[in-house]
Amino acid sequence: MVRKGLFMAACGLDFGTSNSALGVVKDGALALAPVEGDETLIPSAIFFDFENKGRILFGREAIDTYISQHEGRLMRALKSILGSPLIDESTAVGHRRIRLTEVVEMFVRHLKQRAETFLGREIDQVVHGRPVRFVDRDDAADAKAQSVLEGIAKRVGFRDVIFEYEPLAAAYHYEDSVTREELVLVADIGGGTSDFSVIRIGPERRNRPDRRDDILANAGARIGGTDFDSLLSLDAVMPLLGLGTQLTEKDLPMPRATYFELATWSTINFAYNYRTERDTADLLKQSCEPEKVRRLLRTLRKHLGHRIAFAVEDAKIALSDAAEIALALEFLERGLAANATQEGFDGAIGEKMHRLRGVALDCVARAGVKPEAIHTIFLTGGSSRVPAVRKAVAAAAPNAHMATGSDFLSVAFGLTREAERKFG
Repeated sequence: MVRKGLFMAACGLDFGTSNSALGVVKDGALALAPVEGDETLIPSAIFFDFENKGRILFGREAIDTYISQHEGRLMRALKSILGSPLIDESTAVGHRRIRLTEVVEMFVRHLKQRAETFLGREIDQVVHGRPVRFVDRDDAADAKAQSVLEGIAKRVGFRDVIFEYEPLAAAYHYEDSVTREELVLVADIGGGTSDFSVIRIGPERRNRPDRRDDILANAGARIGGTDFDSLLSLDAVMPLLGLGTQLTEKDLPMPRATYFELATWSTINFAYNYRTERDTADLLKQSCEPEKVRRLLRTLRKHLGHRIAFAVEDAKIALSDAAEIALALEFLERGLAANATQEGFDGAIGEKMHRLRGVALDCVARAGVKPEAIHTIFLTGGSSRVPAVRKAVAAAAPNAHMATGSDFLSVAFGLTREAERKFG
């Protein structure tokens, strides 16, 4: 039973592009709420199940139901719409259209309800994580993204909403484990953004009510794991579906737009429409390699885009430890596999890594310290495991010790710590 009135409480909410978590103070201790079964981490995914009267599923259950080929609509990487033109768009769900921000609202409300069940009381205050930049080089769009997220938080029942940069939250979690003062470059490399902070931490600073003097600089860019997925897909998988092949008419290449939609988590569903299928069927007749374009048409007709994206994501993770893997696409065609190599992946994301290195260097420069003054680089976020990412970040402070914590939960713990401090 969820108690209301005098028993309201605060939480720390890490709504992530790929995964989400929410923490509370329970029985005097920080605790992450079980948001899916006993799990404290939930994939940021939602599935509208058309076979069961439009029931709505969340997280791993949503993904598993989609993979089992239920008729319906899967949506993932929900946070990414906040920093894109999709923030004002709607999408078809069965026989109705729904605003994409409403989908985000459904997901955040689900997290809040699960946390309230765990705590046994209403939660009406939140320290809400946000990237340093929702949108690159556009302050108005960045402010709009936070405003939209704040509106969602208020509509699901949070009365008081405070935003905190996600890398700072990760720093506060890391700070709980240190025994001496350190100057730290925090690198939070998530699914949709890469965020950096330079901050002084230490046992004597930990309980200061105001940390503004400790925070020397913040920087961020809209680069993350979903970008790496997209680039790996375009490099290794989409050529098997006809990307880069020629048409017989006027020796033109296959149009690229549909491949880019299928390779991008937030736009996969936009490829599923009558016009795209019709145009692809026409292109099949003109293709110099029809067997490849036939796979593209099959992907569209059977709505296999998300299954490809999941296979690519698994391959990206595997390439952190392997030089080469076979990216299995059996669900598309028996025996079909793409060859994915770490060298090819590094090449595909090379431009992103150059920019990532620049943002990290800029953060250190803004802090007004020399790179050799940084004691520690604290890495968090699932995409921080990519070897090329680590190399790019390390360039900003080459003499620093590299530390890691919980790749997926450091931010949530830090936000919860801040909720306890700011709301008492």
